[in-house]
Amino acid sequence: MSEFTKRELKILKKLSTPAKIQDWLEKIPANFERAGETCRSPRMVLKTRTAHCIEGAMLAAAALRLQGRPPLLVDLKAVSKDDDHVIAVFHEQGRWGAISKVNHNVLRYRDPVYRDIRELAMSYFHEYFLQNRSKSLRSYSNPVDLSRFDKRGWMTSDKNLWYIADYLDQVRHYPILTNITASSLRRVDHIEIKAGNIERWPKHR
Repeated sequence: MSEFTKRELKILKKLSTPAKIQDWLEKIPANFERAGETCRSPRMVLKTRTAHCIEGAMLAAAALRLQGRPPLLVDLKAVSKDDDHVIAVFHEQGRWGAISKVNHNVLRYRDPVYRDIRELAMSYFHEYFLQNRSKSLRSYSNPVDLSRFDKRGWMTSDKNLWYIADYLDQVRHYPILTNITASSLRRVDHIEIKAGNIERWPKHR
């Protein structure tokens, strides 16, 4: 972790538990990419104090690594009309939990109570939907250990980490339902749509 500056390490060391990492991510605004798409490293998230889902997940993975945990990400893949979501996962007392950077009141933090990655991924299923009321989560990946990218300096790069986003997109994903089941899913209630649209950081200000 010597790639980080003393100032950066001071911030990261304060994030000594998964819950504290999540709390820190909640305090920084969402990255709306107003100047173009980004995939910022943990260093750039610390510098800009903004993040979207994969940027927050990578920051969380770096902070988890400082705790002696592996820096693991899981990709949740949606239908083509929706966005995928990336979470940082951690293992405690034989159970899995997740850290998640989102701007809405769904797809958020998960306490470590899930027996395996599938069970953790399935906890997001009913919260993953489009404005047309259709449920959109379709598959999930196994945890990807970001240490495989250490030689490319993923934690402290000043360049976009598109290679990590591409890798997550291309790894094997495991389907959570068949096409037949997908075609018969109950539509999301209007009250769920309304609740899901609550924003922590208003996009249009």
